[in-house]
Amino acid sequence: MRTIEPSTRPADDSVGMLISRASQQISELVRQEMQLARAEMTQKGKRFGTGGGLFGGAGLLGVLAAQALVVAGIAALALVLPVWASALIVTAVLASSAVVVAMAGKKQIAKAGTPAPEQTMHSLQADVAEIREKAHR
Repeated sequence: MRTIEPSTRPADDSVGMLISRASQQISELVRQEMQLARAEMTQKGKRFGTGGGLFGGAGLLGVLAAQALVVAGIAALALVLPVWASALIVTAVLASSAVVVAMAGKKQIAKAGTPAPEQTMHSLQADVAEIREKAHR
């Protein structure tokens, strides 16, 4: 950072010169603060990116663990049934669960209505109508 040297004889400086110097110092300070903010945000952005990538990797490992659990369930059921029947039963349970979750999701989406912000749109329309009404008076 560049430091700005104070005048050696402040009493001799004119008001205009003092205002000019203060304006220059404020501009320099704002530029330096903006550079600091940019550097800080770049560093934080890199960390968030790395964290997001690690969460993605954890999600992938979680899916693989769930698949291994399904295989273990099939193997356990295969101790009392043929392997094909065990696999078929586990597949049916997973498919049924997927249908139940999909129906619950569909119900939630239907409750939400359209993705447009309806209340905001109605409020804006009311504001426009009120402004037009006052403009015609």
